[in-house]
Amino acid sequence: MNYILFIIIGIIAGWLGSIIVKGKGQGLLVNMIVGIIGAFIGGSILDHLHIHMPGFFGLLVASTIGAVLLIWLIGLIRR
Repeated sequence: MNYILFIIIGIIAGWLGSIIVKGKGQGLLVNMIVGIIGAFIGGSILDHLHIHMPGFFGLLVASTIGAVLLIWLIGLIRR
């Protein structure tokens, strides 16, 4: 059940990340995948910084941070 919640949070984070980066998204499917990968990245970054955000909102914030970073990096590479 936790994996399903993690995927849902990743999808929402990918969508939010594409809105935050403003037009740098690559389409709905890619943004969802980026959000799921971004969830791992954001969680790792916050864990290394010793920032712990429990609950649904904390996971969503960490995932969105990772998604924004990943969308930004993809945008740099695609130039």
